[in-house]
Amino acid sequence: MTNGITNMAGSVPEWCAMAIELLGIAIITVIAIYALVHAGIRLVKGDALSDIQQQVRQQLGRGILLGLEFLIAADIIHTVAVELTFENVGVLALVVLIRTFLSFTLELELTGKWPWQQAGSETKNGADN
Repeated sequence: MTNGITNMAGSVPEWCAMAIELLGIAIITVIAIYALVHAGIRLVKGDALSDIQQQVRQQLGRGILLGLEFLIAADIIHTVAVELTFENVGVLALVVLIRTFLSFTLELELTGKWPWQQAGSETKNGADN
């Protein structure tokens, strides 16, 4: 009886990590499909191709950023709650480092600013008004 409860409790974090990972993948997929469908509609309406391309890049970038956040959360849950070993913690650190770098570069690509520059520039802009 205790063995079954231990196995069941051990699988709950695995299921949570998998669910969050699937949610991250679904977010990226849904936003990519939405961006492409919306671009097709705008193309049929005759909007400028450069405007459509810019909007698709913005939408895809935002979707990837949001999806990456969920994927990082799933990796953390899996490593901490499921398989806590020094090797897995090292792999997690590398994965988080790579995904954080991707998030920063995507933010720079989308906004033209590093994430930490936005708060300061918004404050300055608010003070000028």
